[in-house]
Amino acid sequence: MLKQVLNMLCCWVEDPKSTVNKLHLSRVKDYLWIAEDGMKMQGYNGSQLWDAVFAVQAISSTNLEAEYGSTLRKAHSFIKNSQVRENSSGNIQSWYRHITCGGWPFSTPDNGWPVSDCTAEALKTVLMLSQMPYHLVGEAIAPECLYDAVHLLLTLQNNNGGYSSYELMRSYPWLEMINPAETFGDIMIDYQYVECTSAVVQGLTSFMKLYPGHRRKEIEASINKATTFIENMQLPDGSWYGSWGICYTYGTWFGIKGLAASGKTYETSHCIRKACAFLLSKQLPSGGWGESYTSCTQKIYTNIAGNKSHITNTSWALLALIAAQQAKRDRRPLDVAARVLIDHQMENGDFPQQEIIGVFNKNCMISYSSYRNIFPIWALGEYLNRVIGKKCTT
Repeated sequence: MLKQVLNMLCCWVEDPKSTVNKLHLSRVKDYLWIAEDGMKMQGYNGSQLWDAVFAVQAISSTNLEAEYGSTLRKAHSFIKNSQVRENSSGNIQSWYRHITCGGWPFSTPDNGWPVSDCTAEALKTVLMLSQMPYHLVGEAIAPECLYDAVHLLLTLQNNNGGYSSYELMRSYPWLEMINPAETFGDIMIDYQYVECTSAVVQGLTSFMKLYPGHRRKEIEASINKATTFIENMQLPDGSWYGSWGICYTYGTWFGIKGLAASGKTYETSHCIRKACAFLLSKQLPSGGWGESYTSCTQKIYTNIAGNKSHITNTSWALLALIAAQQAKRDRRPLDVAARVLIDHQMENGDFPQQEIIGVFNKNCMISYSSYRNIFPIWALGEYLNRVIGKKCTT
C-alpha cells in the first residue's frame, strides 16, 4: 500500500483533477480487506496468485481432483492469465529494471512485478495441471509460456547460486547502515532467501522432467548451484531461517523440499538429517508445532505462549518430514501431528484462525488467512497418500 499512497500523492500534487489521479483513487479499495477481526490495510493488492498456486497443490495432494475439477479449472485459468507476457516499456536498463516476461506476480497481473518464488511455484503448478485431463482442468499452458518462465528464473540466479525475490542482489549489505526505516530490517538490497531458492529448484526440476531437452545443461547447472546455496544457508542447529513465514518451521520446510527436489535423501544428505532432527526436537507434547512471531525478531526458535500448537506450523513441519521420508524410520511423529490437524477442524470443515503466521523484513507480521485451510489440507493429503498409503473409502 505504501507505494500506492506515494504514487497517488505524487499524481495529486501534479494535478488533483487528472484522470491518472482518479484512477489511483479507484484502486485504493484493492488494499482494504475485511477480516473476522475488522478492516485490514494490505501491504500489497492481495496475495491472489500465491494463494492460488498453493491451493491447487494442496487439492492435488489429496488425489480428489475429480471432485474439485471446477475449482481447479478456474484456478488454472487465473494462473495462466496472471503470467506477465512482456517486459516493461522503454529502455529497462536505463531504469535498472530486470526483465519481466514469463514471470508471475505475488497478486494479480495489475501488479506486474514478477517474483522468483511466485514464478517458480506457478511454473510447478501449471506443469502439474498440464498432466491432468483437459475436461477436468482445461487447456494446458503453451510451452512458450513455460520457456519464458524458465528463462526468467535462470536470469535471476545470483553468482553464488541463491535467489533473491524481485531482482539480482545488486549491492552490499553494508548499505543497511543508511536504512531510513525504523521498523523494517534488511530492506536496502534484495537479499537471497532459502524459500526463493528452494522454490526455483522445485520448479526447474518439475520442468526438466516434462521438457528434458530444453536448456538441460543450463538448468542442471542452476539446480546444482542453488542446492549448494541451500546447504550453505543451513544453520548449525539444522534449521533454516524463514523470511516470509514464521519462521524456522517455514524455512526448514523449504530447505528440505529444495534438497529433496534436487535428488538428496535422508540417507545421502547430512543437511536433511540435521533438519529432521531439528523439527523433531521442536515437536510439542501435543504432537503439533507452534512457533511464535518473536522467532523472527529474536532469531531464536520460540514456542507460542503456553506451548500451543499452530495448525500452519504443524502442517509445514509435517510436510517437511513427509518429504524427508520420516515414515520409513518412525511414523509416530507424523501420526500424532496429523491427529492435531484433524482435531482442530471445525464442524463446517473450516480450520480456526490462529496467531499471525506471515512476516516480511523481520519485524512486519502479515495475515495469510487462507493458510489455515490450505496447509492442513495439503499436509493431510500428503499424509493420507504418502504415509498411510490408501484412499479413504465411503
